[in-house]
Amino acid sequence: MRNPTSYRKRAIMRALSVLFVLIGVCQISHARSLTGAVAAKTRFAETQGRRIAYRSIGKGTAIILANRFRGTLDTWDPAFLDELARNFNVITFDYSGYGRSTGSTPTDVLTAANDVRDLAEVLKLKTIIVGGWSFGGLVAQTVITQYPSLVTHAILIGTGPPGKNKVAPDKVFFDTALKTFNDLNDEVILFFEPQSEASVKAAKLSHDRLAKRTRDLDVPIPRELWDAYFKVGSDFSTDNYNTRAKLKATRIPLLIICGDHDISFPVENWYDLMRELPTAQLIVFSQSGHGPQHQFPDVTARYITAFVRNM
Repeated sequence: MRNPTSYRKRAIMRALSVLFVLIGVCQISHARSLTGAVAAKTRFAETQGRRIAYRSIGKGTAIILANRFRGTLDTWDPAFLDELARNFNVITFDYSGYGRSTGSTPTDVLTAANDVRDLAEVLKLKTIIVGGWSFGGLVAQTVITQYPSLVTHAILIGTGPPGKNKVAPDKVFFDTALKTFNDLNDEVILFFEPQSEASVKAAKLSHDRLAKRTRDLDVPIPRELWDAYFKVGSDFSTDNYNTRAKLKATRIPLLIICGDHDISFPVENWYDLMRELPTAQLIVFSQSGHGPQHQFPDVTARYITAFVRNM
């Protein structure tokens, strides 16, 4: 006869073995699901007495992306970055003094642009594609015109040209952007088109994608550092480095991507200037706002890929 106690022990051991296998499968499945931008490790580049925090995904030609007002490594839509990373080495970073980067926060646009130059130097990148969203577009335009030998192509998203512009930002942008914390409803106002059902739906999808990263998080930008952004913006708008004229003379291909209702950098400010930018192309997404790459992550990345390959 079988020993009942021994039989029960063997049954328990078999059940535990099956459980351990299932747990292992779930862990592997979860690890595989957290890839690309969501799982990218934060790294640090030591340069010029400071440490620049950055993340890098994908292989190929490097694209360094400069971020928006209050943006950190965690505020880029991972779907956009992952689609770009199919064809490029995509690098995002924190400006000096912001997020997990050390050093003094930039108070002029040239100092902010130097973060891009110095990061490229540490990573031994002889040439790059430079990109910038919103505030980062001001930085990218300065990189283009101050360090043209570094840049092969430029991608400007939801941003505006240097110097004086005709159409001012909407007051609702500042009312919303200057809240201590921005929730989903604020994101709809800031980066999407509240009057479009499709855009509002896209905002929720983007918000949920951003929330998938739960480890190795960046540091939110505290209120006491916000004024530095406006000093940089003022420096750019007074065009202290003759950036507007230099853009008109550049031979670097420029891709400008905007929403048709951008309350921060109205797309209308590019219209007159486009006739004077011989290397520029302008893409305007209908029923979208300040963050077209978040509303249309795959399409925006594919536009960029096609532009780089053909220009």
